[in-house]
Amino acid sequence: MFHNIPESIKKRMEYLEELDTKDRIDGTPRMERLRQIPPETGQFLSLLAASAPKGEFLEIGTSAGYSTMWIAIACKLIGNKIITFEILEEKVKMARETFKLTNLEDFIELIEGDAREYIPNYINISFCFLDAEKEVYGDCYDLLIPNMVKGGILIADNAINHYETLKPMLDKALTDKRVDALVVPIGKGELVCRKI
Repeated sequence: MFHNIPESIKKRMEYLEELDTKDRIDGTPRMERLRQIPPETGQFLSLLAASAPKGEFLEIGTSAGYSTMWIAIACKLIGNKIITFEILEEKVKMARETFKLTNLEDFIELIEGDAREYIPNYINISFCFLDAEKEVYGDCYDLLIPNMVKGGILIADNAINHYETLKPMLDKALTDKRVDALVVPIGKGELVCRKI
């Protein structure tokens, strides 16, 4: 999976990595920054997505499509599709450009809007990556877990670097008898939940 990533994907990943680094150095305004995951977290997502059971793959918080590409690599391998949600128009435009340039459009469905309005429509979620505004994590968790299949995987980003903000949701997940959960110290910290 990682040994034969097409050049078009590698090139776009490098471009977005450079843009993200520049955003952080320049102090780009909070809402406009890409705030994407580091490459090792992308590989982690790919491995878990490729191992997920059959069902719907969701991503909450597309940004410019960096993490979506990593998940789509797994989707391509297993013959699935990722449905990704982004609320900010400017990021939707960047993501559409990302998916077109990388020829991943057949494996990605991008929905512009608040994922919380759409999650109830998906009743067999087998994989979800949550990386949105931290204030919506709790709502998303509450909507996702009941709709996940047995063995389904939920990964929430920023479990370490935004620990204080996410503590109520993290505490809920780590004690929720519907899932096995732990925080993995990779990237900015990933909460990983597996539906029992």
